[in-house]
Amino acid sequence: MNVFGKLQKARVQLHGTALNKSGKNSFAKFNYFELADFIPTVTKIFNEVGLCGVVSFSADTAYLTVYNVDGEKDDFITFTSPLVMASMDRVQPIQSLGATHTYLRRYLWLMAMEIVENDAVDAAEPATPTLAPPFKPAKAEPIPKPKAKVATNMNDDGWTISSENVMENLPAVVLAVETLLAVAKNEEDLLTIFQKNKKVFDEIKAGSESEFEALMAKFTATKEQLKG
Repeated sequence: MNVFGKLQKARVQLHGTALNKSGKNSFAKFNYFELADFIPTVTKIFNEVGLCGVVSFSADTAYLTVYNVDGEKDDFITFTSPLVMASMDRVQPIQSLGATHTYLRRYLWLMAMEIVENDAVDAAEPATPTLAPPFKPAKAEPIPKPKAKVATNMNDDGWTISSENVMENLPAVVLAVETLLAVAKNEEDLLTIFQKNKKVFDEIKAGSESEFEALMAKFTATKEQLKG
């Protein structure tokens, strides 16, 4: 049996063994496996199936090589992890190195033997989700009514102002009247403007007497200008 078959057999045996977690993380409130919790059992199983695990370190990598003691020289499998030194305050460099090696040995063996425990992400204190404020649809602005068409029609037959709603469009109607008065050449033109648009002026008078009087004052002023 090659190293892969033996390692799988060793994993099955280990997973059928009751292992206790002696490590305690008081901050995140969970227990974890210390090396002493599983290494003696792993060593015994490896001896039974014919495997040997060797941990080594380079300048930037940690290795766990599992050899098939009954196989050829190249019958092995290697597990690796980046070597990152532990940062520990008030600790001598040699102690920091020892803590780093211990952690990496534990990590590599957990990886090789497929030992599952609390994930570092799961162990972290969950952040309180920030809920977005309830969705409020934007207040619908009333759609303004389209302004009625106001037009001046000047031709050989006379000048007329047409509007679908005179009072709603009064400023435009007044502007149209002022335009007609500005181009009037004599009193006859003024009379024609009034007669052709009598219906418009009647609506203005019914809706606003003051606006009607203001327009009539414009007619009077224009008449005086034409006389002059």
